[in-house]
Amino acid sequence: MSLDEQLASGLEQMGLSLGMEQRGRLLDYIALLQKWNRVYNLTAVRAAENMLYQHLLDSLAVLPYAGTGRLLDVGSGAGLPGIPLAIVAPELQITLLDSNHKKTTFLRQACIELGLGNVAVACARVDVFMPPQLFDTVISRAFSELSEFVRLSARLCRPGGKLLAMKGVYPHDELAQLPVEYRQAEVVALNVPGLEAQRHLVIIGV
Repeated sequence: MSLDEQLASGLEQMGLSLGMEQRGRLLDYIALLQKWNRVYNLTAVRAAENMLYQHLLDSLAVLPYAGTGRLLDVGSGAGLPGIPLAIVAPELQITLLDSNHKKTTFLRQACIELGLGNVAVACARVDVFMPPQLFDTVISRAFSELSEFVRLSARLCRPGGKLLAMKGVYPHDELAQLPVEYRQAEVVALNVPGLEAQRHLVIIGV
């Protein structure tokens, strides 16, 4: 089965219907990751097929919770989950934030080559980042523990917005360490085709 066929099958299992152009952009993104990974060491995942499941489909599993408007991807790294979300949800205005200059260089080039006009890239630490306006949603994937994510990111989210933290196994201990005002967090299990490992999304209202 070709990579495009695997992608189409995975998307179908997730209930996502994408056209050839969007699927092509997702595969182009994998190709860019592989190309730049040789020099910039963006991800420990090397094989395209593994990137498809561990990066692309894993990122797209949060799409139903990404909301609308402005989204900030904190500690974006190689552009996950921000770039896959930007490809499939062009109505979202996404900012990719990372403090690593090499990674943000890749992110800017990837956005140019993928034609992503709905994405901005910022090179800064989250604790000093000063956006011109607050975000509707702030998301992180393997960025930090929940309490640290909330401490650093809540100020960047508008009142009534939400923080989304992508996790592996159910984060019992991290939830217990949250400040009292954030302990009403919702945790949903994510189904990622091709992955046997557990995936959860923590949703915290601001």
